[in-house]
Parts: sequence; structure tokens; C-alpha cells
Amino acid sequence: MANEDRAARYHRLKRRALLLSSVARVLVLLLVISTGFSVLLRDISSMLAGGSFTLTIIVYVVGLSLFLEIVRLPLAFYEGVTLEQRYGLSTQSYGRWWFGQFKSGILVLVFVAVFTVLIWHLIFLMPELWWVFTAVGLIIVLIGLVQVAPVSLIPLFYDIKPLDRPLLRERLVALAQKTGAPVFGIFEWRVSNGTRKANALLVGIGRTKRILLSDTLLADHSDDEIEVILAHELAHHVHHDIWTGVILEGVFIGAGCYLGDRVLTLVVPILQLSGKADIAGFPIVVMAGITVSLLLYPTIAAVSRLHERRADRYALEMTSNTQAFISAMKRLGMQNLADERPSRLVQLLFHTHPPISARIAAAEAWDTSGASN
Repeated sequence: MANEDRAARYHRLKRRALLLSSVARVLVLLLVISTGFSVLLRDISSMLAGGSFTLTIIVYVVGLSLFLEIVRLPLAFYEGVTLEQRYGLSTQSYGRWWFGQFKSGILVLVFVAVFTVLIWHLIFLMPELWWVFTAVGLIIVLIGLVQVAPVSLIPLFYDIKPLDRPLLRERLVALAQKTGAPVFGIFEWRVSNGTRKANALLVGIGRTKRILLSDTLLADHSDDEIEVILAHELAHHVHHDIWTGVILEGVFIGAGCYLGDRVLTLVVPILQLSGKADIAGFPIVVMAGITVSLLLYPTIAAVSRLHERRADRYALEMTSNTQAFISAMKRLGMQNLADERPSRLVQLLFHTHPPISARIAAAEAWDTSGASN
């Protein structure tokens, strides 16, 4: 019970930090727009860029992003370092965390700058339909990121090496072949220099599809437990959950872009912008995206919980190893400090997975009924 209370406190504090971060970003963006700071930043950016439309966008985005990063970092440090150390989950040094933030920040900044340039050119050329092409473009990029992440992005932040446990590797390859979801490599994913948490992933699309097993998982879980955990991950590919997620993300991206277009249309005369393509209106589009994400996140979470329940059942059907599933859930719950019995409201609003207690109960029910059918 003490561990459960500790886990509940940990997740409550994580949720508060997440909500505060979102609220802080929206408030800062509102201030940037309402105080005229956005227009001032646009004028300064235009002057530094020599009046170039493209360079003005880049300078503006870099300036605003750095300003927002300064606001975000204290909460990010609290969530990523202070809380993780307080609850004994972190193993990384301050320097490693800051370096990780720097690398991810550079990647995000390049991505945002490039896409903002493309989007604002679309707004300039097609002020009524820009949001449609933007949504389609972002979906294509999302699919591309899913494909290249295992070979290009994840190795930027983690050490990845082929799994050096021949018997386990053969067992997992056989399981993947049995499910009809062949993979192109099984790798050990080193996370122990940053966290004590354990995880397993099946990432990528097509020939980039590969299995990643965290070294913390390999160190603390039996081969039976690892097999049933991987069977769960394979289920997401068997049931095409990745593509379902992409479709949902596409709908939400489209909704965010459309809302941004409608609000931009309304505020152009109020804020005395030169038009929709005035980069000073950029915070409006960002706020629209954040708003849509917050409002629709419970829907994404609900779909995810359905997928997770189905994947749990599939893992049990493929391995017929209820005891390994239950012991894996208990071990993961302890290792990752899972909130085993969150309130119904918390589940509906925040959880992408069913609680550990519910997953174990479902496995026990399957063992007494489904396994015999």
C-alpha cells in the first residue's frame, strides 16, 4: 500500500507539472499577442533579415522559440529531473539531462522553423486552403518520422546495439514470425544511464521495423516475461494500431489547423496584422494546436486504452503464459512506479493504458475462461 500511495503521489505531481507547462505556454503566447510583443518581434526579425519574407519567418520563430524555452525549462527540469530523482527513478547526471535537452531542442527548432516557413508560404499563396495542405503535409511527415525514427532519431539519444543473447533472440524472432509481424533486428536499448524504468518497443515501418529491449528490462525480467511483453507490442502491429494512431493524429492536426485559420481570420483586423501571412500571427496557430490537443487528448487516450486491452489479450493468446504476464505486470508496475489504482476521472483524462490492477484482473479472468475456449 505504501508503494501504491507513493506511486499515486508521483503521478499526481507529474500531471500537475504537465498541465502547468501547457497553461504557461498558452498564457505566454496570449501575452505575446495581446501586448504587441509579437508585432515588435516581427519588425525586429524583418530588420535583421533585410526584409526577406523567408528569413523574417526563420528569425521570428527562432526568437519566439528561445523565449518559450526559457519559460518551459524550469517545469521541464522539475518533471524530468527533480521528480525522477525524488522518487528514485533517475540515474542520469545533470549534465546528461541538459545535453539531452539541448539536442532535442535543436532538432525541434529546425523542424519548427522549416515547417513554419513552408506553412507561411502556403498561407501567402492560398490563404483559404492553407490549413488543408498543411494538415496533409504534417501527416506525411509524421509517417516519415515513424519510419526513420529507429535508424536515425532514436540513436541520437540512446546507445543501441544488437541483442547479445542468442537464445532469447531466437525465441523472440520465432514469436514475431508466429504473429506474422516479421522484424529486421532485435536490439538492446541502453536507458540505464538515465532511468531505472523498463520498456520494450516494436518501432518502425517496413524494413525499419525492429525490436528494442531496454537494458533495464533485460536485467530485471525473465525470458518468459520478456516474451509476453514483446507479444503485447507485436499485437499493435498485427492490429495496425500505428496506422489507427496516424489517422487519429491526422484528424486532430486538421482540426488544429482549421481552428488556427478561423481564429487568424478573426484577429487580423483586431491585432492590426497585415494579413493571415503576417508571421506576427504565428502564436495564434500555436495556441490553436495546443487547445485542440488538450480538448481531444481524452479521446486519444480512450482509443489507446482499447488498443492496450486488445494487445494484452493477444499476448495471452499467443504465449498462453498467464503467470508470466501477471509477474511481468507486477514487476513493471514496481520498476516504473505505476499508479495501480487511479481514479476513474484520472483514467479518462490522462491514462493511455489501463491500470496495472485492471490488466492483471483481465489476465486472471482470461486464464479461467478464455484460455480454455
